[in-house]
Amino acid sequence: MTDRTDGQDEGIGVGFDVVGRLGVITLDRPKALNALTLPMIDRLRPQLADWAADDAIAAVAIHGAGERAFCAGGDVIAIYQDGLAHKAGAGFGLTHSFFIGEYSLNHQIHTFPKPYVSLVNGISMGGGFGLSVHGSHRVVTERTTFAMPEVGIGLFPDVGGTWFLPRCPGRVGRFLGLTAHRCDGPDGMYVGYGTHAVSGDRMGAVLDALTTADWSQGPAHGVVDGVLAGFAVDLGPAELAVSRPWVDAAFGHPTVEAILDALDASAEEDAHKAAAAMRRMSPTSLKLALEALTRGADMAYSDCVTMEYRLMQSCMARTDFFEGIRALLIDKDKKPRWQPADLPSVTERDIAAAFAAGDFEDLVVN
Repeated sequence: MTDRTDGQDEGIGVGFDVVGRLGVITLDRPKALNALTLPMIDRLRPQLADWAADDAIAAVAIHGAGERAFCAGGDVIAIYQDGLAHKAGAGFGLTHSFFIGEYSLNHQIHTFPKPYVSLVNGISMGGGFGLSVHGSHRVVTERTTFAMPEVGIGLFPDVGGTWFLPRCPGRVGRFLGLTAHRCDGPDGMYVGYGTHAVSGDRMGAVLDALTTADWSQGPAHGVVDGVLAGFAVDLGPAELAVSRPWVDAAFGHPTVEAILDALDASAEEDAHKAAAAMRRMSPTSLKLALEALTRGADMAYSDCVTMEYRLMQSCMARTDFFEGIRALLIDKDKKPRWQPADLPSVTERDIAAAFAAGDFEDLVVN
């Protein structure tokens, strides 16, 4: 069935096929849960540009190899190691180039002129969110797990999170960004991450149907809609819909401290669990995230990209990201020593400085 294969290098971790008029991207690092690396980004960007300009390509689909994940995020250990080398005087490396590449790729997907179909059957977090949410069609299943866990490693919801999360129902986006709550398929549909739902065991059939679609039937977006409609299922009720009253009441407050007070005062057990989750996160990240989500609600996506790049460089210059990765993935003691260690010690001046232009060139996308 494959007409052409490009870039199927095991060392790169991403493959490109053309089947019929469909360009197919396979994220192919299953042992690493298809985590995104800079070499993968460097292959994805020119391939998408080629397919966007190729009239023979009607649409693009992206999926992950293996049974467990679409993409579990960026290769944060590589960034951690490179960042430590930079702090030791090795010069700028992945702490700049990875995020320049990743955010530029996300923008490329966000503005892609053809249907871009994300087949999310498994874990999608962080960088996986960026590879999927910006596409025109996002297919989720009962096996989908979607989350933005960045505040737990000294970062903030990036890869477009500052644009997407404020546009979730009510204050649910703030809840997701500040607690790292994991959404299942129904929740993914409810918050707008998913546009279509199918059964997990039919994802292969969905991809096959896209490869054999009759693109002469009309506009390509409508053809994709028709294909996906043929596989549509109801994944059931979303738990987040039930939680909306207490989520909206608590996360509507303007400060992290006020949100925590409201959660503590709630009669809902899940609200207390949310508060406990937040208290495990980096205090600086919580305040950065809330401010970024507040600003992002009134910003164009392209402006959010510039804001996220500034914030990321601020995080790379601090210690919490490196401490978060140490505690979670290196030593695995799950006891990060955040600096500062508490919310009152994170000042408004600290937060404002993170949003200001730094001693690096801003990332601007058009």
